[in-house]
Amino acid sequence: MLFAPAKTQFSFTLQWAIATFSGFVLSLLFIEIGEKPDVGILQAFIGSLAIASAQMLILKHTGFAVRWLFFTVSAWIAIPFMGVGVLGWYVPTTEFFPFRILDSAFSGTLGGLVLGIAQWLAIYQYIPLAWRWIFMSGVSWAIALSIGSAIGMILHQISEIFLGEVIGLAIAWLAVAILTGMNMYILINSQ
Repeated sequence: MLFAPAKTQFSFTLQWAIATFSGFVLSLLFIEIGEKPDVGILQAFIGSLAIASAQMLILKHTGFAVRWLFFTVSAWIAIPFMGVGVLGWYVPTTEFFPFRILDSAFSGTLGGLVLGIAQWLAIYQYIPLAWRWIFMSGVSWAIALSIGSAIGMILHQISEIFLGEVIGLAIAWLAVAILTGMNMYILINSQ
């Protein structure tokens, strides 16, 4: 075991999920959930700073916590330039359910891979199999955004209010927090 900020996978994943989700909730004090063109670079910077700072607290026992913050924020700023939008803070506009799920999976994969590559730059000197994080991040984001987008669309159609979409995004963030937390623990403790 390289280092263990938490003794068990459950406790690490719980801490990571609470930190990540809390960072997302904190970011909502400064960022208004909107559609893709409404959420820009400044919102990406503010949101990613809130989330990466919270995650950095969980990673404080590692040698890469500050690097994690820097590379995570850098990736979030880069993602909107790729046409994906500020992943996790905008609601897809597609109303056709299958296309919406595929679009969310594609955006999640692309954004997750960009995040994974940037975060790999933070961890590769400290974790022997760090390259796996790139794919773990892409898959985690694809799954989480698809689930959140589906739930958000269903809630929006049932309630006819935009809050259903916001709840869907919150569920996506909770899912990505749990999935990336589980994967980070596995990665940190793999040899």
